[in-house]
Amino acid sequence: MKLKMRFVKKMLIFAALALNFSLILAQSPVNLRTIRFAVWAELDAYPGLYEKSDDMLSYTRTRIKDLSEFLMEGMVYGWKFVYTPSDKVRRVEEYLEVIPELAFTEQDKAKIRYSDQFFEENKVTVWCEYERTDYQIQNYKLWSGIQNSVIKGRGLGKISDGFEGIENAAKNALKEAVRARYRAEIKNKPKEISGSVLIRNPPLVGITEGQYAIFLDFFLERDRIIKYTTY
Repeated sequence: MKLKMRFVKKMLIFAALALNFSLILAQSPVNLRTIRFAVWAELDAYPGLYEKSDDMLSYTRTRIKDLSEFLMEGMVYGWKFVYTPSDKVRRVEEYLEVIPELAFTEQDKAKIRYSDQFFEENKVTVWCEYERTDYQIQNYKLWSGIQNSVIKGRGLGKISDGFEGIENAAKNALKEAVRARYRAEIKNKPKEISGSVLIRNPPLVGITEGQYAIFLDFFLERDRIIKYTTY
């Protein structure tokens, strides 16, 4: 009996290690050629916007398309950002601007493939894929060099804002990641931080407390930090 229990314990430990290893692999950009992740949209999140089920499904598909293009753009080319921390003493409001490093072209958008659509409760989920070109793979390798830090953040956005809710959640995730990175590095609040990021791994999107929640991790390429000249 003792030998049997030991065997069971060993198998459980092995299974836990195997699961942990598989999760690490799932979170790592092993396949540089193909980007693949699932996106979803709720079917009944926007009552009153459509009169019949066909309209509802068409609207949901449009949202999925917009979301996949937005996130793919951040994974393939990256985003530039300018961030100004809030400062009550100086009466400075927090400000964040995010723009694409290189905007997705119609050709880029046409390369996104959608498959394995399935319905679950009140949402539809679709897998989307994008094949990187040789140039884009080389670009990713440059981003992943040791000179660029890895930062992570979680952001929230209102469901009632539709696609803008997800977009705001992604920007808030970037803001949180940047703030966490520089709080440990800069003693006094800077006037402005600018740089570029590339989404490192497929995003995780969910709902918490009636809001969209998105988890993103980035490669960070810092451009500059502008400090206040007087205090």
